[in-house]
Amino acid sequence: MANNWIDRNPFSNYKAKVREVERVYLSEEEIQNIINKDFKTDRLSLVRDIFLFSCFTSLAYIDVKNLTKSHISLGIDGEKWIFTHRQKTETASKIPILPITQMIIDKYENHPECCNQNKLLPILSNQKMNAYLKEIAGVCEIEKELTFHIARHTFATTVTLTNGVPIESVSKMLGHKNLRTTQHYAKVLDKKVSEDMMISRNKMLNSNNDKIIKKAN
Repeated sequence: MANNWIDRNPFSNYKAKVREVERVYLSEEEIQNIINKDFKTDRLSLVRDIFLFSCFTSLAYIDVKNLTKSHISLGIDGEKWIFTHRQKTETASKIPILPITQMIIDKYENHPECCNQNKLLPILSNQKMNAYLKEIAGVCEIEKELTFHIARHTFATTVTLTNGVPIESVSKMLGHKNLRTTQHYAKVLDKKVSEDMMISRNKMLNSNNDKIIKKAN
């Protein structure tokens, strides 16, 4: 049409269908199980730590891999923040460093790979990370298919939105260009709210039924 080779758009009546993808994330209990687990091998301990780092920073695998010590600076509140850009979208991510995140950074500060290659963390290949995460899921009795990207979903849901962090702040830390992208996580939480309220509703119903039965007797 731009070159006047055709006079009408053959796709004018075509409408693409969007398929909703279910985002898997870890619950607070599952995160705690991974934190508390005492792994017998260094490789699993390392993968666990890197995965938790992502859970509490929202950073994807490639963004964690690209981190150096220079990405850490003091934020507007005088506390340490991570200042980086997402490789996927090239958008800025500014993330406050939580205590557990700082503990992981401190743990590997003097690791040979970090010292020699100017890395913040000694991360393995994505393939190895995901392979070992499946092993970690088995040891921790987590039935979900654990992959590195689940850490990012966990940050958006369990770590932030569930704890009352405004969706605008979550979106900025995730490095989303559009708030609609972040709102998908809020939809997941709406489902969780519905399930929780159903439990509460059933408890209230049973309680009221007991009172009615007692009055009848």
